[in-house]
Amino acid sequence: MPFTTQPVIERGALATTPQPTLRSADGELVLRSPALDDAQAVHDAFQDPVLTYWHIRSMESLDEARDWVEAAHTGWREEKSAQWIVAGAADDAPLGRMALREMNFLDGVAEVAYWVLPQARGAGVAPRALDALTDWAFGLGFHRLDLQHSTRNDPSCRVALKSGYALEGTRRSSALHTDGWHDMHVHVRINS
Repeated sequence: MPFTTQPVIERGALATTPQPTLRSADGELVLRSPALDDAQAVHDAFQDPVLTYWHIRSMESLDEARDWVEAAHTGWREEKSAQWIVAGAADDAPLGRMALREMNFLDGVAEVAYWVLPQARGAGVAPRALDALTDWAFGLGFHRLDLQHSTRNDPSCRVALKSGYALEGTRRSSALHTDGWHDMHVHVRINS
């Protein structure tokens, strides 16, 4: 059966172009395609118990980190996800990661995901990088961006609100963490 609406974003919008480099409004952060040289920083990030708790994943080896970098490039080519390393503009040192997941081109909807290295937390890295990612995604044509986090993750809630992602509601008992089921806040930005 054919759809009665056209896709909000045409297929090929990502796959036919190189992944862009984004900049924070203040110019202090750059969001760039992950490189194999980032594997050590990615591996180190997943040694942080705070990060692994909220992201419910672990990374045991540098080879896994290299696989993560390769998967990021595959996600772009297949238009399933888009991942950026957040780095300092002055020294290109990795500070974190921003991503669009669950990209639905038909409806123009995607989910935002991110993490920040421990040494970069509290410096406004996540909201500034999220603002740059949001601007790019809306420029591409996405209509709605969702951001979900555990109701127990107060820092992520502050990032979402600081970046204009309004709290839309709570998904009860919808994410399994190592300590059991968590309720999840759903924040949203609409391209309007």
